[in-house]
Amino acid sequence: MENRRFPNRCVFGLALLLACGPASLATAAEPLEAAVKATFLYKFIAFVSWPQSAFATAESPFRICVAGPDPFGDLLDRAVAGQSAGGRPIELLRRPKFDRGSGCHLLYGSGTQDGLRGEPVLTVSDADAPGGPMAGAVITFVLQDDRVRFVIDAAAIQDNRLSVSSKLMSLAVRQ
Repeated sequence: MENRRFPNRCVFGLALLLACGPASLATAAEPLEAAVKATFLYKFIAFVSWPQSAFATAESPFRICVAGPDPFGDLLDRAVAGQSAGGRPIELLRRPKFDRGSGCHLLYGSGTQDGLRGEPVLTVSDADAPGGPMAGAVITFVLQDDRVRFVIDAAAIQDNRLSVSSKLMSLAVRQ
């Protein structure tokens, strides 16, 4: 009896998928894109070095900040849960805007990030962010061949007094 019910479920599932059409498949890609970006944000930490002056004390947490609209929901929370960065606990902060001196070490935002130029902050944005294709960010996410990739601005790395591993640099796309 169990075997007879299984094909009916498969047919129902397939019919539902076909009824939903390509529009639903496109929206399914959006959460996947956000999940990939959330994972990248956490993984970038291992390939970047911050000056000691970026931390108030030896026990200060590593702060990941999300400025403006948060495309990640709880995806970023799950990616960093129980993780540490250089022996420091990771703390997530979400606000409409972060300014100089906010204590962020990695900041993701959809707006221009020129205001943090010169601060020891790894700024990350999207290619379609206001302010142009790089929006002043150290790392900019881009979509190429339906894959999330990233561009690294070498001048912004130096301006922000960060050191980025050659391994990460080699994974970046050229623009």
